[in-house]
Amino acid sequence: MTEVTVREAQARLPELLAAVELGEIVEIQNDDGRAFHLAAKCEVSSVNPSWPGYPHPGSAKGMIEISDD
Repeated sequence: MTEVTVREAQARLPELLAAVELGEIVEIQNDDGRAFHLAAKCEVSSVNPSWPGYPHPGSAKGMIEISDD
């Protein structure tokens, strides 16, 4: 994990974004002690519906029972 201050992040933003794109975690620390993480946004298109664990409508049918009372 890379830890930088706000000023360092401003100066090194392209480098930090490239690191995040490769999976690195970047923590930016504010002057008052708060910390923020940079993260890459996952695209919905990366989800593969043919993956065996992907939920499909009706895939839990018969797995839940609800009593009459």
